[in-house]
Amino acid sequence: MAANIDGPVPSFSLNDEAGGTVSSRDLATGKTILFFYPKAMTPGCTTEACGFRDRYERFQECGYRIIGVSPDAMSANAEFRQKERLPFPLLSDIDHELAAAFGAWGMKKNYGKEYEGLIRSTFVIDDGVISHAWRNVRAKGHVDRVAQELGVD
Repeated sequence: MAANIDGPVPSFSLNDEAGGTVSSRDLATGKTILFFYPKAMTPGCTTEACGFRDRYERFQECGYRIIGVSPDAMSANAEFRQKERLPFPLLSDIDHELAAAFGAWGMKKNYGKEYEGLIRSTFVIDDGVISHAWRNVRAKGHVDRVAQELGVD
């Protein structure tokens, strides 16, 4: 069952790219943008992550912290963060448990083939409660849409 808008953040504890831990308790206060991306250093994921990077200061001014989540290993996320100068943590959800809890893991179709994988999705969490959800989004233009809907423009 996927997490719902106006529902609590699913309980979790994951490592970031530097070996630190981020948990659902860390999202119990304040505003967080949690975005799920399929694979570090791929074109779409780079577009999305760099979009959040380029608007990072403005999101922060409006009270939002940003956290990325992927099924990549910590080392891949560390390389991605360094290469693209990403100012926010990247969590490694290797077992897909958090993605599944948010409904961001499931069947995908690409070039006529169906397979299970991460579904690019973004969630806003306000004081531990999911307030916004964008599911199965395209990377290009997505950060602009999030910023506009949250009044961060």
